[in-house]
Order: sequence, then C-alpha cells, then structure tokens
Amino acid sequence: MPIWKLHGDGRTVAPGSVVGPQERLAWGATVALGIQHVIAMFGATFLVPVLTGFPVSTTLLFSGVGTLLFLLITRNRLPSYLGSSFAFIAPVTAATASQGMGSALAGIVAVGVLLAAVGVVVQLAGLGWIERLMPPVVAGAIVALIGFNLAPVAWDSYQQQPVIATVTLTAVILFSVLFRGFLGRISIFLGVVVGYVVALLVGAVDFTAVGEAAWVGLPEFQLADFGSPGTWSVIAMFLPVVLVLIAENVGHVRGVATMTDASVNRSTGRALIADGAATTLAGFFGGSGTTTYGENIGVMAATRVYSTAAYWVAGATAILLSLSPKVGALFNSIPAGVLGGVTTALYGLIGIIGIKIWVDNRVDFSRPVNQYTAAVALVVAIAGFTLEWGDFQLGAIVLGTAAALVIYHLGNAIARWRRTGADDGGPLPAVGPLGGDPTER
Repeated sequence: MPIWKLHGDGRTVAPGSVVGPQERLAWGATVALGIQHVIAMFGATFLVPVLTGFPVSTTLLFSGVGTLLFLLITRNRLPSYLGSSFAFIAPVTAATASQGMGSALAGIVAVGVLLAAVGVVVQLAGLGWIERLMPPVVAGAIVALIGFNLAPVAWDSYQQQPVIATVTLTAVILFSVLFRGFLGRISIFLGVVVGYVVALLVGAVDFTAVGEAAWVGLPEFQLADFGSPGTWSVIAMFLPVVLVLIAENVGHVRGVATMTDASVNRSTGRALIADGAATTLAGFFGGSGTTTYGENIGVMAATRVYSTAAYWVAGATAILLSLSPKVGALFNSIPAGVLGGVTTALYGLIGIIGIKIWVDNRVDFSRPVNQYTAAVALVVAIAGFTLEWGDFQLGAIVLGTAAALVIYHLGNAIARWRRTGADDGGPLPAVGPLGGDPTER
C-alpha cells in the first residue's frame, strides 16, 4: 500500500495544484479535513436510517467501516467516503412494511453481492457492456423512478405536521440558493436543523428516549433473514438499485480522475467491488447500503485536497460516533414534520438526477422508443404498480426498471428492423449560433 508523501510544506496548496490521493498535508490539517468530511456526509447519512427505521448508530458504524474497507480494496488510491445510499430507501421501506427488517437486510446483501460481481467483470472487461445495457435514456429513467416512487412516503410524513414540514422545506430551498460552496451543498442538513429548532419551540420533540440512552455503548445489530418465505420476492425489488450504485461509483471515479490523474479510472472495477463488499457487510448485520458520496467530492473540489489520509480519519471518526447510543437517539427524535419537509425535496432531487442524465446526454425525446421507455417507467413507479403470484410480489421499482429495459431494447430492435425511424438515434446534435438551424443527422 502506498505511503503518503508530504505535500509541499504540509500547510498550503499552491494555486493550480492539488494534494493527490497518495499525498497528505500535516497531520493536524489532515485530521481537520477528515472531520470536515464527516460533517459533509453526516446530513445525508443519518437521514437514511431515520427514514427507513434502521438504527442510526449501526448505520454510522458501517459507513465508517465501509469507508476503511473501500480504501483497502482500492489500494489507498481512490479518495471516497461511503455513506448511506438514498437508492435503498424505497425498497427498504416497502420490504420492511411487508416482510420485516430482516428481509430488507437480505435485499441489501443481495445488492452488495451483485455489485461486487459487476465490479469483478468491469475490472476484467471494462465498462462498455454496462453502457450498452443501460444507455442514458434507460439509466435516467431508472434513477428518476426510484426517487419519484417515494412521493407518497413524503406526503404521509408531511401531512402529520404541515406547518413544521413547510418551514423545513422552505429552509432547505432558501439555504440552497442563499449560500455558495460548502454551506450550499449541505442545505438539506441545515434545513433539518431549522425544522428541528422550530419543532423544539412548539413542543413537538420527545426527548424521552434521548434521556434514557447511554453515552457509550455498542450499536444495535440485527442479522439478515434469508429464511422467511417472502424474502426472495423482496430481494427482487432491490436489484434495480445495483444500476444506480454503478452509475454513482463510476461517476465518482471519473470525477476524481478529472481533478487529479486519469490513471484513477483504472480503479473503477475495484471501486464497485469495494462498495459491494461494504454494502454486503452492512446488510448482514443491520446497517444501510452504502455508496460513494458526492458531498465529499464537493469538499475535495473546494479544498483541492484528495488525500486518502483524510478519509481514514473520517472513517475512524464515524466509528467513534457510532459508539454513542445517545447520538442515535437524538437523531431518532426528529419529528415527522421535519422529515416530511426534507423528504419532499430529497426524493424529488433523486428524480431530478435521473432527468439530468437525460439532459447531459442530450437524449432525443422526439423518438418514440425514448418517449415510451421513460414515460411508462415513470408512471409505473409513481402510481405504485405491483404484480403478485401467491406470496411472490414484484413492486413498482422492479416493474418500472423491467419496463424501461424491455421497451428500449425490444423497441429499438423492431424499429431498426422495420426502419421506421422510431429507434434511439443517439444524442441530439448541438444547436449552432443564434439564428442557425440544428445540424442535420
């Protein structure tokens, strides 16, 4: 494993330069940066267990352990924090309600194992096959439907305390446009703080569990349940999450490579294996599934410090925080109104990430195949379609994902065979100067 080299004088980063993954600043600065990474990830990471009913302390423990495991598997060459993935919220919520937490954990384990297997294939064969299976219109639809499928969950919490929810939602939006840089990127966390303070002022927070919780103690563990009859139908609804985690990990690696060294792209397969291993470990013992965190990419971009040493500090800090049950109880005291306000924004943003994939790749929605791939998948997810055969059930996320894949690939095959022009013709050409016409295909 590479040993970190001291960057310059260890105190400053010269204009135009960056601290690479195998470099570090002085240890004092490195520790401070590691704690900053914990702050950046915290707002999103604690929300997932709060929303799904998982223990916060357990999730923090496995996010810290997962981060250290990620650094080991990627040979200390890829800076990343593994926090709770929002992509798991919808299947975990549905699975817990129908079959219990043990079955939901089994679904998380299944995702982790499959993601690691994909990582092995990517390491050996490259990414081309993923791009062919999941072109931009399909990838965008799958990411979007996972977010929009959660809309009824946000409304259930919102209507319980509409005033507090509205204040929280307003604060999230206001902070996102009022602040730039780091504060703007943690607008969701700041909105939760504002909503929580308002809830305190109106007496809507119950501190009973916080007072009873110990300051120091082990997190609560629960084993994944593969034995229940309904577990295997639950696992099916988790599998589309793999596609989201692939997109997030690949995007993370490419982002770091762009800002540091192109050779980082060689770690893509290892990144997928590492996130798969971390997610598997978390699922086996009661933690949330993990993913590489964009919030921490933002911190690195702002500081120009990509040292993996800071992430060792961040992972260790998260583990220490997880050893306080009182911290977990405090976050579990967040009232429904605050959660309703923040999830109204959060779930919508997950959906918008999918739409951004379409925009970034200039998907041509004048083509019927692209139109129906996106349209059917989104309606299936938003309406909550389900199919049942006895005890086996397929939920909206599975059906929406299957619809997107089948409509796109089968529709393209038929349209190209018949030469109807309904197939995906690739990205739209860039429009020329004002007053000009789009370039002909």
